[in-house]
Formats: sequence, structure tokens, C-alpha cells
Amino acid sequence: MAIGEFIAALKDNPYFGAGFGLVGVGALLAVAKKGAQYGTIALRRQLLMTLEVPSKDKSYYWLLNWITVNARNAQHLSVETTFQQSESGKINTQFDFVPSPGNHYFRYRNTWIWVERNREKQMIDLQTGTPWETVTLTAIGRNKGLFFDILSQARTMALQKQEGKTIMYTAMGAEWRQFGYPRKRRPLSSVILDHGIAQDILTDATEFIENPKWYSDRGIPYRRGYLLHGPPGCGKSSFIMALAGELQYSICMMNLSERSLSDDRLNHLMNVAPQQSIILLEDIDAAFISREDSNDAKYQGMGRVTLSGLLNTLDGVASTEARIVFMTTNYIDRLDPALIRPGRVDYKALIGYASKHQLEQMFIRFYPELDVCKAKEFADKATAFNRPISMAAVQGFFMLHKADGNAVIKNVENIWS
Repeated sequence: MAIGEFIAALKDNPYFGAGFGLVGVGALLAVAKKGAQYGTIALRRQLLMTLEVPSKDKSYYWLLNWITVNARNAQHLSVETTFQQSESGKINTQFDFVPSPGNHYFRYRNTWIWVERNREKQMIDLQTGTPWETVTLTAIGRNKGLFFDILSQARTMALQKQEGKTIMYTAMGAEWRQFGYPRKRRPLSSVILDHGIAQDILTDATEFIENPKWYSDRGIPYRRGYLLHGPPGCGKSSFIMALAGELQYSICMMNLSERSLSDDRLNHLMNVAPQQSIILLEDIDAAFISREDSNDAKYQGMGRVTLSGLLNTLDGVASTEARIVFMTTNYIDRLDPALIRPGRVDYKALIGYASKHQLEQMFIRFYPELDVCKAKEFADKATAFNRPISMAAVQGFFMLHKADGNAVIKNVENIWS
């Protein structure tokens, strides 16, 4: 039988024809399905744009709050409770709503935007223990400027909430995390130091911030280090807090004695610190000792950060610029000379025991209704004992006689008890 006749016979066979038809229809459906899938993907790429923001990104919560304000059609919400202290000292509770995990939509500048907030149940942030989340925005068009405008507005809205406040950061793993809620800025005048100290440091810091070009023109690394030393309770930390408020800077607190802190992590944290922030290394004497005492058994095992690691971080090849570092210590004589040499510490200030000037100013602050002569009388009596007293002790003594300045003068000998 010829091949042509064989094919003709198969064609006339009703069973073969039906099977061939089914296969053909199935193949066409499969091709159509794949085509629809690829077409959908191509359509999404050409007509839609998406923006994914992970929860680890700093703009994540800014974006959630912005969506809450603009997506008024969202009905599925999560609550965030915050506490704020008023001028009178009363704690007010504030409830903020943010979109809960799921799908939401809103219209922005004549463009519909689809919001998808996903929460991974199997993945968590190892630093905070919270589930890993992402927010994905999908919009029609190819104008990426739309997303830039949204992020910019979200940032502005977040900064407005922080206006007039000082943000505190602490090191968490390899990044800085906000510590607590923003604090109301403390006026520089609220910290009473001896004559000219506060103003001199403020002038020096302001001059540094305003003159980056002066440093670059002369090939000088654009960074500044300060060391405040003196007895405990004399106002070192309080002054740094007030100075940050005056400069409108945040504060990054770092504990060098932390067991998990290594030289590499220290260097990384110093290089990724938030802009316009003061890096605060408190009680530096408790973390490092001079090399002459390094063999003493009582100083062994005080932490993983080495002195050479800190020195390289402060002014090594990999050290960052545009940075202000404040260090505090109660015992400057315990510090290695290499740590406090110029280039690492550019400005040293003694914040010592209360002087006569400080005693007078503190009295006036607490009892403004009394005559200034009363403040001088108190300062004369307190200094007549010729015994050192910290400003913290003076404040504590005044707190015992909040409404009676005359009782303070009468019982001044009890200030040391």
C-alpha cells in the first residue's frame, strides 16, 4: 500500500480523527494559556510599575503612615499606640492606624494605586524578633516620579512629627535603630556649666558644621572629636543631650563594653551612623585602659573591642567623615594617651564640681521669685565649707525644698548628706 493511501485511510478512520482533533484542541489551548501568561507579564512590564519596600528599610513605617492618611478607603487597619508627654508633664495616649496585612487601594494624583502588604510567617528579623514584612505599590503608567513624590511626602510627614525633638539611636546588630520615642529638645540654658564652657563648645561645633569646605581645601579630615571629663553627676551627659537639641542633631549611643561588639562591627556602625547625629561613647574609661596597665589581671576580659580597633575607627584609613564624636570619662588619667591625642580628640573640657557661679545660677533657676542676693548668699555659704559638690547633688537637695528657697539657705550644711 502506498503512503498516500495509508494516510487517506487514517483520515477516514473516525477514531483517529477524533483523537487527532482532541490533541490539536489541547495543544491550541496550552499555547493560548502560555501566550496569555506571557502577554500578561509583558503587559504588566509595559503598563504597570511596582515599588517594593521591605520592613528593614527606614522608609517602611514612613510609607505606612502616609498610606493611612491618603488611603481613606482602607477598612482593614492595625493600631500603633504611642505616648507623648505634654508641657504640663501629663502623658497623653495617641492611637495611629496603619494598613493591616492584605490588599488596599487608593487614588493619588488621578492614578489608582494598589497596595499589597505581606507578612511572612516563617521569616523573622533576628534583631527584633518581628515578622519580615514588605509593602508593594502597583500603579498604572511608567512615571517613576510618582513613587518618588510619595516617598518624599512620607519622609516630610515623618519629620514633622519629630520636629522640635531629639531622636536617640542605639546599635542593633549591624545597624542603628531608634531607641524609644523622640524626646523633647532640651534647651542648652537648662544645663548650667561653669563660665563659658557651654558657649565655647557650641561655637566650636557650629563652626565645624558650617565649614566643610575649609577642611577639604586644606586636606584635613572633616570630623571632630570631643572629650568631656570630670566627676560623675556634674552634667556631661546632660550637656551633650542639650547640645544635640541646639544643633538639631540626633544622638547615637554606643556601649563599647558590649560583649557582642567587635572591631569590625564598631567600624561598620561608625560609618553608617545617621547623618546629622552625634556619636556618643560614654564612660570610655570603663571600656579601655592604658597599655601600661594591660597586663594587670583586674583589667582582663573587659570586652571584645580592642584599643587599636577604636583608634583606627576614629582616624584610620576607613574612618568616615562629616562626623562628630563625643566621649565622656570620669577618670581621664586612665585613658591611653593615643586615644586622646589631637586628631582623635580635638577639644577637651573639664566638667567639674559645682562652682560658685553654678550654685548661684541653679538657685535662681529653682527660685526665680527670690532676690538675686539670696542666690549669692546660698553660694557663699555652700562654698565656705570648702567641700566639692556635684550639680546632681545640688539639684537633689533643691528638690527636697521645691517651694522654699529660704529653707535651702538655712539648711545648706545638709547638702552633702
